[in-house]
Amino acid sequence: MDLIESIHDIPVQNPSVEDFSAADLKWIKFGTPEHHDDVALIPYARVEEFIVGECSNVECPTRFHIERGRKRSKGSLLEFKSDEYLEYRLYWCSFGPENYGEGGVILPSRRYRLNTRNRAARPQSMRGCTCHFVVKRLYARPSLALVVYNDRRHVNKSGFICHGPLDRDAIGPGAKKIPYVGNEIQQQTMSMIYLGIPEENVLEKHLEGIQRYCGSDVKVNSLASQYVHKLGMIIKRSTHELDLDDQASVRIWADRNKKSIFYHQDSSETEPFILGIQTEWQLQQMLRFGHRSLIAADSTFGIKRLKYPLCTLLVFDSRQHALPVAWIITPSVAKPDISKWMKALLARVRAVDPAWKVNGFLIDDAAAETDPIRETFSCPILFSVWRVRRSWLRHIVKNCRNIEVQREIFKRLGEMVYSIWGGVNPFVVLEKFTQDFVDQTDFMQYFTATWVPKIEMWLTTMKTLPLASQEASGAIEAYHVKLKVKLFDDSHLGALRRVDWLVHKLTTELHSSYWLDRYADESDSFQTVKEEYINSTSWHRALQIPDTDVTLDNGNNLFAKIVSRNDRNHMHLVWNPGSEFAFCDCEWSLRGNLCKHVIKVNTICENLRGFQSSMSFQSYQEILTSMFKKPPDDSLELDLSVAWSHQIHDQIQKLVELNRSTDIGTVVNNLPLKWGNKKNRTLLGRPATVGPSVALTSPSKNINVRKKSRKRKRLSHLR
Repeated sequence: MDLIESIHDIPVQNPSVEDFSAADLKWIKFGTPEHHDDVALIPYARVEEFIVGECSNVECPTRFHIERGRKRSKGSLLEFKSDEYLEYRLYWCSFGPENYGEGGVILPSRRYRLNTRNRAARPQSMRGCTCHFVVKRLYARPSLALVVYNDRRHVNKSGFICHGPLDRDAIGPGAKKIPYVGNEIQQQTMSMIYLGIPEENVLEKHLEGIQRYCGSDVKVNSLASQYVHKLGMIIKRSTHELDLDDQASVRIWADRNKKSIFYHQDSSETEPFILGIQTEWQLQQMLRFGHRSLIAADSTFGIKRLKYPLCTLLVFDSRQHALPVAWIITPSVAKPDISKWMKALLARVRAVDPAWKVNGFLIDDAAAETDPIRETFSCPILFSVWRVRRSWLRHIVKNCRNIEVQREIFKRLGEMVYSIWGGVNPFVVLEKFTQDFVDQTDFMQYFTATWVPKIEMWLTTMKTLPLASQEASGAIEAYHVKLKVKLFDDSHLGALRRVDWLVHKLTTELHSSYWLDRYADESDSFQTVKEEYINSTSWHRALQIPDTDVTLDNGNNLFAKIVSRNDRNHMHLVWNPGSEFAFCDCEWSLRGNLCKHVIKVNTICENLRGFQSSMSFQSYQEILTSMFKKPPDDSLELDLSVAWSHQIHDQIQKLVELNRSTDIGTVVNNLPLKWGNKKNRTLLGRPATVGPSVALTSPSKNINVRKKSRKRKRLSHLR
């Protein structure tokens, strides 16, 4: 916004509506670069209409009182500036400036009596609101008034909303009689409201929750209805924009939600912006599902559309669905910055469980820095090709109109990737691919400009790191698609460049959605939500397709046919079966996603001859082969290699047995016995025999124990 130094350059505004507010005016920066204010010039005759409009604020209804006022008579000034006043009035929200609330500060007594006719009805209702503005009737032009808005937000000095429907503490009289609402009931109610469930259904579930703690009567139902209605009003009227400046708004949110932040660094000339978000519920899920398991990263979401890219850390829950446990918003991918928030996150988890450990970290970007992961989590790193596959398939469908050409291009790209383990030079395959499809101008321009310069890096990463399975890739992709639907809605396009909007969406709608999914699954409630949650990944949808619905080509294994679940008369074709780069003609696959038909066909092809193994299995086989390679001489290195290989084989065999077993008792009975140290028994309070080494090193401790034992023995005789 340009800075205006002369009041003559400020246009006069006269809104057409009867009562108008600050939202109906265009505010201008007036003053000097060192000191300037937001001002607007309006007719003096319409000042009262402006005040009425400001009092009618839906989010913070209030009244304004005259906190301070001055007057001059006409002709009293011989020399004056253009902004000198004839009348000066400071209007303050009637919920301030004093604060009679908890921890508030009452202003000292004044030397003069204030006009209290339009102040708050009760002084006890003042909550330190800082909203105030100044109205100057100009000395040079008495028909005009200069409105100087010092603070438009109805907040206290701490930045919290202090009155109105958005004030979470303003629960009104009778608050002590409201039924008990625990964290679980409150989170359930908030989640349902955020997801747009009708208020009647929300109230029904809310009543079921509170009736576990108190009986059902008319008063309880009435108070519960008021609670749900008010909570819905707060959520619907809440806004992400806590300040006009995005960085200041994020800073205010961070001060209010310190329990949900594990790392925060404001941007400066030398440091980038970093915000690490993890709610208490996400911390619990990370402790529960991340210990001795995998953590995955959806690392580059919104890199083109959001102000800063979003990185999500995921764990795999009891149904192997990807569950977000931390969000990191930062433009930096440098090693020092990644190490900062990773170490802060690990410290927060270890503060709760010092023995917490990760067995593997799954990345989806070949350019990602792996050193901070190894240094922080001390675990192996895996790579998922879901992002590569999705990007290639989406652009093939977008730029190539012929479906036969689409199938062949996708197949040839898959052959290039599979050539890593086939003994063929992938760059020879790439060169032949570019020559054969040179006529596909649109796609080849995209592929040459985007992927050819960095294809060596991606292929090297696939060759070096173990590859993740289709189930893990499908779970990460399902989260990515859900995140995209939640954030990139058409109604939010104007707010994509604000970080506070992104934080608000993540911590409200998306967090509530996953919380309700897990709650519905574990409590066996909300059956519709539970069914949608179970079927949210292509892997679980593929398990519902019977083997009899799949027909393989008896000739050259070029394609497979699958009967549609929705229309039994329709067949889906899956070309190049047995490969992660299989092409399906269903709508979900044509959007670039890994569909259930491809997963089902590949699952069947795994156990048939004539089909190649999955990329994850070939990668695993390559690692085992390198481990089994005999050292130059028959040395200790060979013994270590065999021992490690045997240990890994034994762990994988037990894991496969556990996943395939239908009776957990059988698996437990087959586990080897582990003998623990048995404590020595004591007789009549006599301490256990202490070894010589202990007796020599700590005789005083042994004597103290013996004295305590004798005391207990004497007390037993007195009884």
